Amino acid sequence: MSSCPPNGNLTLFHRSRRPRSARRLGVVCALLFVASAPLALSSSPSRVQQSTPSAPVVVQPGAPGQPSKALPPSTKATLPPRSQADVEFMQGMIMHHQQAVEMTALIPSHTENKNLRSLGARISSSQSDEIKFMKRWLAARGEPVSMSMPGMPDMDKSGHPMPLMPGMLTPQQMESLRKAKGAEFDHLFLTGMIQHHNGALIMVKDLFDTAGAGQDADIFNFATDADNTQRAEIKIMQSMLEQKPSEEKQ
Repeated sequence: MSSCPPNGNLTLFHRSRRPRSARRLGVVCALLFVASAPLALSSSPSRVQQSTPSAPVVVQPGAPGQPSKALPPSTKATLPPRSQADVEFMQGMIMHHQQAVEMTALIPSHTENKNLRSLGARISSSQSDEIKFMKRWLAARGEPVSMSMPGMPDMDKSGHPMPLMPGMLTPQQMESLRKAKGAEFDHLFLTGMIQHHNGALIMVKDLFDTAGAGQDADIFNFATDADNTQRAEIKIMQSMLEQKPSEEKQ
């Protein structure tokens, strides 16, 4: 059987003594090329398909002793169930933090103690950020940021006077703090903030002692971090109280 001539050599056949054979050979080569094209094209989709990444697989772990199951790619994450204790903890802690920020706002105009100023700035910054976090957490779950009635901040939703959160300073204590200056302010601030921090530790303990509460990962991490931070700050403030006035000015 005759083979197809290489490119550019068909003209030699036209110049030969058998032009019809050359034409027939050209037609045969064209037909062979057309017939082979689908085979080449049909192999390309498989290569493309192999290089295309597959859709992500969402796997839900099974209960102990139960197999896992694959979920459709359209599966969307949902917020974990929450307890009412979680909501009340966040609402109460917002109120708690707000008083701490209010206390630290008095420092610049009431004392020249550099150590106290540095501590107050750290408390104000961290607790202001945590207030924003708690408000976002509540808003994402359609919960109000306050336990008080709209337009009546001193009343709870049942119409009763709002109780102070554990450790919060009374109105009388806050008034005494506002009137104090210098060393007297330093002492009232440190003793008041230690009282305040200890109250926050009680709130965290109450949360984790409540069945079904504190299981949300965000709340668990926040409450644990708050507990660790405020324990450390209590030790710092206790140490500052033990310092002599001359040491505080250094």
